Amino acid sequence: MDLEELRAFVGVAETGSFLAAADMLGVSRTTLRRRVEALEARAGVPLLKSTRTGVVLTEAGEVLARRGRLMMQETRALVASLREVGQAPAGLLRVVLPVGLPPHLLSPLFGLLRSTYPLLRVHACFSDHPLAEPLDNVDLAVHFGEDMPRGPWISQVVLRIRERLWASADYLRQRGLPDSVEALRGHELFSWQGPGGDACLWPQLRGPAFQVEPALISTDIHLIRACCLAGQGIGLIPSVDLADPGEVEGALVPVLADVVGREQPLRVSVPEALSEVPKIRQVLEHIRQFIAPL
Repeated sequence: MDLEELRAFVGVAETGSFLAAADMLGVSRTTLRRRVEALEARAGVPLLKSTRTGVVLTEAGEVLARRGRLMMQETRALVASLREVGQAPAGLLRVVLPVGLPPHLLSPLFGLLRSTYPLLRVHACFSDHPLAEPLDNVDLAVHFGEDMPRGPWISQVVLRIRERLWASADYLRQRGLPDSVEALRGHELFSWQGPGGDACLWPQLRGPAFQVEPALISTDIHLIRACCLAGQGIGLIPSVDLADPGEVEGALVPVLADVVGREQPLRVSVPEALSEVPKIRQVLEHIRQFIAPL
């Protein structure tokens, strides 16, 4: 497939207009239309159709547009990575992290990378869905999930975290320690919204998940943790064993530890187009060494 033809088609698919796509790509409308028509001829089916409100995709066009966007992102990522082959890790490393990872875990990892690779700069952003970010804006994506990510990713589990119920000792003294799943209904419940999960369905170690009505649902693990520490209720969260700096030992107490919970894998995924870049391989190895003792 000709990349210029694909770029022209994706431009029209994203803007809904030949004129807008031509302006975005910096080519004439005639050139753009010729490239799209050549791609349609190559495909052997119509990809676009004109309506009174603009240009819309056919069913075949929808399929090609979804995959075409990924192909263009992979191409840009690969071309950018070629500049760094054969060099020590340097330049910008773009990392996407899930909302709520403990900052006191991330800061020493950043310090390790900077001390090992002083020419490496890190751009860290947080996302409710790290794998949904455009591939050409991501070098590494950190995310929770048992399943391998769909699409052009190389993925590995770097840490397994127990997700379970916690509450402050003060809260449990005042409200009582629930001794069964049914007893939770009389309590204030907080739930972490994990990727692809249902925050209103809580897992059991043995047996089916059960329905709850949380007073608070959040993608931010530490918001729920802070509410638990404040004595406001019982929260289902991962990573609570990594105590916050200054936190009093025993401030949070496990609830129904043998009944409610599950294991959450923490994954690091790399766009397949970047998996052989030395910078990415070396940084991944340092991440594995840092996380291994945890």
